[in-house]
Amino acid sequence: MASAPPPQTLPVKADLSAWLGVAAGAIGSLMATLDISIVNASLPTIQGEIGASSTEGTWLATAYLVAEIIIIPLTGWLARVFGLRRFLIAAAALFTGFSIVCGLSTSLTMMIIGRVGQGFTGGAMIPTAMTIIATRLPKSQQPIGTAIFGLTVIMGPVMGPLAGGWLTENFSWHYAFFINVPICVMLITFLLVGLPKGQMKLDELVNADWLGVLGMVLGLGGLTVVLEEGHREEWFQSAYILKLSAVTLLGFSLIAAGQLYAKQPVIKLALLRNREFAAVFVLGLILGSVMFGSAYVIPQFLASIADYNAMQAGQIVFLSGIPAMMMMPFFPILVARVDLRVMVGIGMILLALSCYLDVTLTAESRGGEFVVTQLLRGLGTVFCMMFLNQAAISSVSVDDAGDASGLFNAARNLGGSIGLAIIATLQDGRTEFHRWTIHSSLSANGDALQNWVAQQAALYGGGDDGIAIAMRTLDGKVSRDALVMAFNDEFMALTIAIMTVTPLVLLLRPLPKGYHAKAAH
Repeated sequence: MASAPPPQTLPVKADLSAWLGVAAGAIGSLMATLDISIVNASLPTIQGEIGASSTEGTWLATAYLVAEIIIIPLTGWLARVFGLRRFLIAAAALFTGFSIVCGLSTSLTMMIIGRVGQGFTGGAMIPTAMTIIATRLPKSQQPIGTAIFGLTVIMGPVMGPLAGGWLTENFSWHYAFFINVPICVMLITFLLVGLPKGQMKLDELVNADWLGVLGMVLGLGGLTVVLEEGHREEWFQSAYILKLSAVTLLGFSLIAAGQLYAKQPVIKLALLRNREFAAVFVLGLILGSVMFGSAYVIPQFLASIADYNAMQAGQIVFLSGIPAMMMMPFFPILVARVDLRVMVGIGMILLALSCYLDVTLTAESRGGEFVVTQLLRGLGTVFCMMFLNQAAISSVSVDDAGDASGLFNAARNLGGSIGLAIIATLQDGRTEFHRWTIHSSLSANGDALQNWVAQQAALYGGGDDGIAIAMRTLDGKVSRDALVMAFNDEFMALTIAIMTVTPLVLLLRPLPKGYHAKAAH
């Protein structure tokens, strides 16, 4: 983690260069979170142009997410070794280069290389944004910086599908990557002006926790791929998944060895022995599951049931970002006057309510059905995100705040991966279950069913061909209803998961009196 200067070195009021540094951190974290999902809307088009199958195309999102999950916990150590300013400038420059690689890709291999590079360099810009706030703003103005950072982290995932869909439909999918170039130029300029030069501590490379670093790559990388690919590969019936699971186990063993033998572990998992921080970590996992899970389920429903295109579905997903934009100005007031346990509890209840209200979807449901629930989900997300971040870094010492922030951010993304894996498995299993349940409830000799089949067959010319078409139509209607019921089951599963962990809010502690919204030091 990057060391913060003594509080007395900070001015009473931040100057322009300090705010430019904060803006740089916000821009970097926005790009990093937005690029997770920006390819989702244009995925079919990209797959066609680079010659990838639908299964291979999912790696465009997976590769980015795997790299980002690996790098986030390592960011504090890397910033300390190379200096925050130098590290972030290098990350932004490399992110630009890898974005260009993605935009110019003509093959799946080239695209995956670009996406992995984007994930590693973009992920480094998420937790460091909080470090900039801590080191460049006085405590009285840190709530404003924290609110700006929270807005970018929440808005990134919901803006991704909308921005990608708009760029693809109005220009080309290539611009979903090329748009990063001018933004990164501005970002690097702000970093040069807004951050002071720092010293490198290359000697830490010699005594680094290399077992932990290698373990992070193998463990977190392997786990993420297992979760992403397990369903498609039929889990442990696949030799591929078994091998990846072995790699994952080896990685976590190396992390454990590093915790025991390294003088300074690359990430302090010992923080999880802190009951309050452990509660924050688990709540972060569920928060990530809801954020990424709902952003996946809703476009899937609208595309398969309501026949929405990517742009239309992206607009519905974007609704959850509106409460975030409206509430951010009030965050400094709320954090000073309201117990964080109350705010997190309200946020969890709102998330549970938003998912529960979506369990009554029908085959006639359209985007309008999600307006209220998306607004509730966005409001719950902003309460949970902002106050859990405060709880994470206030539950540990100042020296451990950087590691706590990294673990919390990693928990959110890892929770997203776990949630998506469970949802994908649940969707297929419950769709098949409901399909056969509906079929078994239909009486082949019932007058109503026979009359319906006869009417449909007559529309298609009668005879055996007409009956065959009528039976396929019936199966299609049954399959559609079964899929809708599976979507309802997914929202119910999210509801149960949220309510199960909500009591952990009681383990959190209120912020100290006079506490200003701190950032990770």
